[in-house]
Amino acid sequence: MSNQLTMLDNHEHHYHVMKKMYSGCNVVLENLEITYTQEHQDLSFLQSIQEVGGYVLIAMNEVSTIPLVNLRLIRGQNLHEGKYALLVMSNYFRNLSSSVVYQVGLKQLQLSNLTEIVSGGVKVSHNPLLCNMETINWWDIVDKTSNLSMYLTPHTFERQCQKCDPSCVNGSCWAPGPGHCQKFTKLLCAEQCSRRCRGPKPIDCCNEHCAAGCTGPRATDCLACRDFNDDGTCKDTCPPPKIYDRASHQVVDNPNTKYTFGAACVKECPSNYVVTEGACVRSCGAGMHEVDENGKRSCKPCDGVCPKVCDGIGIGSLTNTIAVNSTNIGSFRNCTKINGDIILNKNSFEGDPHYNIGPMDPEHLWNLTTVKEITGYLAIMWWPENMTSLSVFENLEIIRGRTTFFRGFSFVVVQVNHLQWLGLRSLKEVSAGNVILKNMPELRYTNTVNWRRLFRSKDQVIQNEASSENQTCNHECSKDGCWGPGPTMCVSCLHVDRLGRCVASCNLLQGEPREAQVDGRCVQCHQECLLQTDSLTCYGPGPANCSKCAHFQDGPQCIPRCPHGMMGDGDTLIWKYADKMGQCQPCHQNCTQGCSGPGLSGCKGGSGHSSLAVGVVSGLLITVIVSLLILVLLRRRRIKRKRTIRRLLQEKELVEPLTPSGQAPNQAFLRILKETEFKKDRVLGSGAFGTVYKGLWNPDGENIRIPVAIKVLREATSPKVNQEVLDEAYVMASVDHPHVCRLLGICLTSAVQLVTQLMPYGCLLDYVRQHQERICGQWLLNWCVQIAKGMNYLEERHLVHRDLAARNVLLKNPNHVKITDFGLSKLLTADEKEYHADGGKVPIKWMALESILQWTYTHQSDVWSYGVTVWELMTFGSKPYDGIPAKEIASVLENGERLPQPPICTIEVYMIILKCWMIDPSSRPRFRELVGEFSQMARDPSRYLVIQGNLPSPSDRRLFSRLLSSDDDVVDADEYLLPYKRINRQGSEPCIPANGHPVRENSIALRYISDPTQNALDKDLDGHEYVNQPGSETSSRLSDIYNPNYEDLTEGWGPVSLSSQEAETNFSRPEYLNTNQNSLPLVSSGSMDDPDYQADYQAAFPPQTGALTGNSMFLPAAENLEYLGLGGELYTPVR
Repeated sequence: MSNQLTMLDNHEHHYHVMKKMYSGCNVVLENLEITYTQEHQDLSFLQSIQEVGGYVLIAMNEVSTIPLVNLRLIRGQNLHEGKYALLVMSNYFRNLSSSVVYQVGLKQLQLSNLTEIVSGGVKVSHNPLLCNMETINWWDIVDKTSNLSMYLTPHTFERQCQKCDPSCVNGSCWAPGPGHCQKFTKLLCAEQCSRRCRGPKPIDCCNEHCAAGCTGPRATDCLACRDFNDDGTCKDTCPPPKIYDRASHQVVDNPNTKYTFGAACVKECPSNYVVTEGACVRSCGAGMHEVDENGKRSCKPCDGVCPKVCDGIGIGSLTNTIAVNSTNIGSFRNCTKINGDIILNKNSFEGDPHYNIGPMDPEHLWNLTTVKEITGYLAIMWWPENMTSLSVFENLEIIRGRTTFFRGFSFVVVQVNHLQWLGLRSLKEVSAGNVILKNMPELRYTNTVNWRRLFRSKDQVIQNEASSENQTCNHECSKDGCWGPGPTMCVSCLHVDRLGRCVASCNLLQGEPREAQVDGRCVQCHQECLLQTDSLTCYGPGPANCSKCAHFQDGPQCIPRCPHGMMGDGDTLIWKYADKMGQCQPCHQNCTQGCSGPGLSGCKGGSGHSSLAVGVVSGLLITVIVSLLILVLLRRRRIKRKRTIRRLLQEKELVEPLTPSGQAPNQAFLRILKETEFKKDRVLGSGAFGTVYKGLWNPDGENIRIPVAIKVLREATSPKVNQEVLDEAYVMASVDHPHVCRLLGICLTSAVQLVTQLMPYGCLLDYVRQHQERICGQWLLNWCVQIAKGMNYLEERHLVHRDLAARNVLLKNPNHVKITDFGLSKLLTADEKEYHADGGKVPIKWMALESILQWTYTHQSDVWSYGVTVWELMTFGSKPYDGIPAKEIASVLENGERLPQPPICTIEVYMIILKCWMIDPSSRPRFRELVGEFSQMARDPSRYLVIQGNLPSPSDRRLFSRLLSSDDDVVDADEYLLPYKRINRQGSEPCIPANGHPVRENSIALRYISDPTQNALDKDLDGHEYVNQPGSETSSRLSDIYNPNYEDLTEGWGPVSLSSQEAETNFSRPEYLNTNQNSLPLVSSGSMDDPDYQADYQAAFPPQTGALTGNSMFLPAAENLEYLGLGGELYTPVR
């Protein structure tokens, strides 16, 4: 019984019930609850308790001492609040009228021998007078390795406490005096001890099966057993019912088998428990039911559907429930058996505000009317005023009493003043436990009941203190008494019982319906029995006990007709006929349609054979005709389809596609520009494919000018290069996003001209390299967010970029970047998930491993490139895998090596970068996830990036003024094309001089060159960062880009000045190298051992010395001086 903090009646009654329950106990199988004791009450009866199976609750007490001096072990099989094995709380009386508020309460908790709590934690709170608890070392008692809860709150009330005895180890005691020192059995043990010990030496270790300590090293020396106690020996299991016989090689019955009961091994289970699988249990599991075998109750599988078994109070879903209430009464509907208890108290009907439980409607008690068996106990301490009996339990037959209420009561009815009779008319047995009926002045008939008839043990008793009135049962009731008035409330009948009603006799010879008397019960005759007047109509229930049959008799059974084509054994049909006596006789074995008499002459269905044959033939004919019709229709449909397809194929223009893809149409707008609409200002770069100009676009009919970059192809350019440029135009025209560079238009003159947005700040790679000392973390994280947003847009448009890098990200202004360079981009169709390349020039060190090994490109391979791009930004333009040849990159990645953590990055940022470099593409984050991650970081940049100074990004008005000089009325391309989007122009001042669209940003021929691994000159190289196609495929791609207009590299030109030595160093390792004979001459250096972009270069270059001035060399568009801020005399910047 778990009463928790509920008081029974009053303090005195509560104390007496508790005393009666725990007196003389050594082992408490369930919970020990000591509550509501008063200062004068004697608790010495608790001194005998040595072990508790559940939890110990000490609460709401006013007594000064709790003398649990012999308690050694708390198992914690049940935990209070699901986590506490020992609870000591609110043990005081608060006197508000006195100056000393706390005068009475618990002062000493004498747990002098408590050495182990197997499971669960400890809670000690609100005990203002309790002493010495702060000295206890709880880690010697509880299992520190388990996930337990410890709640120990010292009270601030000033109290007078005696100190521990000087002999106590570590000054730990439960109360003053040498007999109350804490006993240590774990913390002082030697390292060789696995659990408990009796001293600090290795020979003092206890056996592993011991709990709470020991007196020696054997399993028989334990103070308590951790698992099971088998006649004084601690074991982990009890002797099983079956053992293996090595002689016969068979599994045989164990003659020494014992059953598990609590923490003990017993030869026999208690009479009110059930045996199953070698254990004593209170109820059977699912799909099982109780049966009696050789005087023992055991669990067996049900034959068919088991009766509905429901959890009672304290079991399963109702483990922590105190009583039946409005929240659980519905779970008892249609239940036949209750595993557990039924408790009805005041809170059941009035509700419990503490647990937010409302009152229960008394009508819902009728959900219990189908209950026939309760395995625990039935306790009723409150009952609705309008019910004068317990008639809702009228079908209850057995109370098992496997759990009892307090001190052994299995049936309790107390303090129901208006109850007049019990009404338990079906109760036949109270298997275990006592009965108490108390404080019910109007209760009658209980003195008439012969309770010994219901009890299974002679030790069971009844405490009937309800009423002393003399009551008279109905005259049809026997001397065993009755449960209430009338013939339906008899414990047993004086004569016979008819359907629960005691009567003088059954309707044997007269009366309706006719009956038979069986074991003192009137049983109705079967309807097939012939009604008799002078003799018995039947001898028992069923059609086999009739005196005569009303219709026919087949063997012992009375039936309405003889078997006519019934299925018998061996799948044979049974045919019978009725003889003159009404007996069913079998037909001749050759009669297949029944018979009317014996022999072949009695067979029926002479013409049946012909009718059967006609039916079979007709059915087959109909089936064949229907099948032929279906085949003809299918053939005609196939022929019609072929003709339709042939006609459609012969038509010049198809009305509708034969194989529609279901993909949405690409409705991107491609603007065709006239050559008169734009004006070229100056050359930004040139090469073999053509020239890139800075210019202004003046749309027809509008008085505005838009700064643009104009790419003009040479008229002699090969068709392949033209196709590549148009493919790039197709991709750029298909995108429309603030962070993706867009195509403004195309001019189809003799030399194809592409017009794109002008990005005055150049590429992001150059920007971070030249201003690394003045770039703040806010800008770096903002750029990461914007690049991720642009790539997420491309992913949503099924566009794989394939060449994402910091060099391919342009700055419109310091806080607005755009992704460009769609030379390698591929649009996937609706049913494509990846793109397989067939070779070509690729950026190895930015590529995912699957792209390097399998030439497979997906949106997740772009995520890998994004991670490298972020790494470039965080390292201010450092080269990835610098010093590692490109051909070794795949093996380096497969071995698990990755780019190192940038110095400015915290571990959070570096972990996101590492996720982008997972081998499994599905393990990498999606771009939309990266947008969220970096957006969150951008709100608190100083937390994620550590940069000295952390100053805002620089700006340089001089470059912007020079690039847009004399352009007083220029309009940004985004504002002209999409005015409704309100393009953000804040922070639009440029910070480095660079071209918006350098030639290298848009030229396939420049960036990617043929495979150096197949060139005869590769023997001179250590490796390449870009592995390319065979030279035959790229021989037609003209890639020498130079800029003859910018040659003056003298100091002071532009906002960033470089010495000749610095310039020489900067250009000795270009990102893009050209392959033609007239390609860029380079200074002799070893820096070409590991180029980022490398092609089939010449074996040797003439050495260059001195400053880079005059016409000694040409700059490719990738290193255009106008972009790098190294302007010459030709264009003097505006100051």
